[in-house]
Amino acid sequence: MIDYQPLYDALIDAKAEAWAKMLPQQLEQGLDQSKHGDLAQWQALVDSVPHIPTAHRVLDADAVQIGRSDELPDEYCGGDFSRPGRLKSPLQSQLKALRPWRKGPYNLFGIDIDTEWRSDWKWDRLKDHIAPLEHRLVLDVGCGNGYHCWRMLGAGAKMVVGIDPMLLNVMQFHLVRKLYGEAPVYVLPLGIEDLPYGLKAFDTVFSMGVLYHRRSPIDHLLELRDCLKSGGELVLETLVIDGGLGEVLLPEDRYARMRNVWFLPSCDTLISWLKRCGFKNIRLVDVTVTSIEEQRTTEWMTFHSLKDFLDAETPQLTSEGLPAPKRAIVIANSA
Repeated sequence: MIDYQPLYDALIDAKAEAWAKMLPQQLEQGLDQSKHGDLAQWQALVDSVPHIPTAHRVLDADAVQIGRSDELPDEYCGGDFSRPGRLKSPLQSQLKALRPWRKGPYNLFGIDIDTEWRSDWKWDRLKDHIAPLEHRLVLDVGCGNGYHCWRMLGAGAKMVVGIDPMLLNVMQFHLVRKLYGEAPVYVLPLGIEDLPYGLKAFDTVFSMGVLYHRRSPIDHLLELRDCLKSGGELVLETLVIDGGLGEVLLPEDRYARMRNVWFLPSCDTLISWLKRCGFKNIRLVDVTVTSIEEQRTTEWMTFHSLKDFLDAETPQLTSEGLPAPKRAIVIANSA
């Protein structure tokens, strides 16, 4: 069971008492087992994983590392500590029961979780451009299973709060955190619309891979601005297209087989949106075409991935004939 009291205290210190009061009920509602048919099973699985003592925790490497294989108890490695490649069941089976794992990679007591996304590549593209995270209260919107939250903690953040409404992602985080032990990192079963208006509590806010899923990108930018303290930093990563000021792609139906993709702006258009929403000191720090090496099918995510979403003869296009995924990172400050 996660102790949320340090989070409530941090929110009160950040003058976000209103959210601190709302949050216990939000968590109760968000983790209501009647809302998802598999949630009770996932929670029971997380509960069944024992506490395994370890001092090996590495948060500043490509893979988030917790524990070593030789620290597993007998029942977690077949009882044979002498044989190389000893069985890692049932821990490996428990981890695989929470597939698909999309963000990572992780190495948990010697088990490599090769996730769909090489999320470390995204972190490498932005880490040298952001303000130092030391002593900062950080929000990660749409954080998935919390991979980047751990990297933020490894970069010195005082506390990291991730929000993601997908309960499988939240349960994956809960399992990882149980293996890690107590830490000032939380992933909450919420969307940004669940945060109270006028929060202005966070020093840094990340929104990565979210903007194009929102029906109103302007409203999303205003919500992000509303979460930041005065002068706080926004780190925004999203799909973009080539083009000039005012150019935006609105897919008629699907984009790369995804239904919930709405607005893909040019970089100049994205910057103009940020200006219109009152952000300042806006910097475009990276534009990268997503490769099939960065997003792909693995044994930990066995469904179709990027390679299957591109045109077989012209991989510069999606299967719908639209420009293939290209992502930009923009950093800005609240007024």
